[in-house]
Amino acid sequence: MKKIITAIIAISLTAILLAGCITPNPPEPETDSPAIPEAASALDPAQAGLEYKKITSIEAQSMMSDDVIILDVRTQEEYDGGHILNAVVLPHDEIREKAESVIGSKDRTVLIYCRSGRRSEIASRELIDMGYSNVFDFGGIIDWPGEIVR
Repeated sequence: MKKIITAIIAISLTAILLAGCITPNPPEPETDSPAIPEAASALDPAQAGLEYKKITSIEAQSMMSDDVIILDVRTQEEYDGGHILNAVVLPHDEIREKAESVIGSKDRTVLIYCRSGRRSEIASRELIDMGYSNVFDFGGIIDWPGEIVR
């Protein structure tokens, strides 16, 4: 009897787990839906097509140029202890207040890093919410393969 109950429980759990893996067919996109008004898309980053982009430090290295801003979102003390060449410090908790004066155009490419990647994700999402369109989070300086300026 104990074996039968154990088997029933195992089968039931398997069925429940498998049922969770089945996804229904996604709805077909509407082809005649009206376009999102430009004013609305400017207010809602999701509607404007702005999205969080995580890249590797190697990808970030290949994107670095004079036109790109490298944003270090750690504290000033952490930055002073060592940072990536040409990086500008803007602590993640000051993004809303100082982004416009530090970054400038919302179309400018921004590469963001911190120590381990947590603050860079927060800062990236904040900039996207503010309407910045070319924001790339490349994680933490602890994974940086290039030179660190001290």
